[in-house]
Amino acid sequence: MANGVPSAPPDLPSSDHQGPLLGIETHPAGDWTLVVVSGAIDNVTEQALHDGLRQTLARSARGIDLDLSDVDFCDCSGLNVLLRLRRRALDEGKTIAIQATSTAVRRLFSVTGTLSLFAVVGEADEAGRALNKRSGSAHRAGDDTTSLGEANQDLRIELVQLRRALQTRPVIDLARGVLMASFGLSAEDSWKVLVSVSQNTNTKLHHVADNLVSAVTGEALPELFQLQVAETVAKLQTAPPVPATPRRKEG
Repeated sequence: MANGVPSAPPDLPSSDHQGPLLGIETHPAGDWTLVVVSGAIDNVTEQALHDGLRQTLARSARGIDLDLSDVDFCDCSGLNVLLRLRRRALDEGKTIAIQATSTAVRRLFSVTGTLSLFAVVGEADEAGRALNKRSGSAHRAGDDTTSLGEANQDLRIELVQLRRALQTRPVIDLARGVLMASFGLSAEDSWKVLVSVSQNTNTKLHHVADNLVSAVTGEALPELFQLQVAETVAKLQTAPPVPATPRRKEG
């Protein structure tokens, strides 16, 4: 694969670029804010999702409604963001409601059993909001029984997430191994290459990994990926080494 990667990539034509990896649109609706999320939620985009939802929650008086119907990929990193946001909302006496989901999001909620943790916007919307508000007040007042039950449920959710992560990690780890063997990179630099290619080509991280692993078995690596891999590897290999921090003498 290394022999087929050019060392001096030309400028990429704009027609090769797709839409953004993650889209977040906010629409104020009274005391709540509707947030429409689109694209892929994975290791590359989770921080952008977290920052966007956290800022929106802070500006909203009562909470946010999530429209996830245009999310075409969501893994455990996305679920972790939603769970952390839910905890913050409870602490602030607010709610996180799910208005709509895509097939990918529904599958993740189903596998982890986490949909029940979020309010669901529907016919009983106002009643649901009132119930969540009372539950939040009881939680803030120190209802130990509720807190203990929620803590146990969160532990079960984390266990499911770990199991799911073990199922989705292999292809990414294999791709890192391919980059390490092909270019003599460290494990950290191979991860930087994967993330950089994903961001610069607007391609989901797991798709980049799949293509790199398939290239080992003889399938052609897309030219767009070849160019980005070559450019990123070249930058890493020419970057000046980070000086080691001198150790303080004891005594």
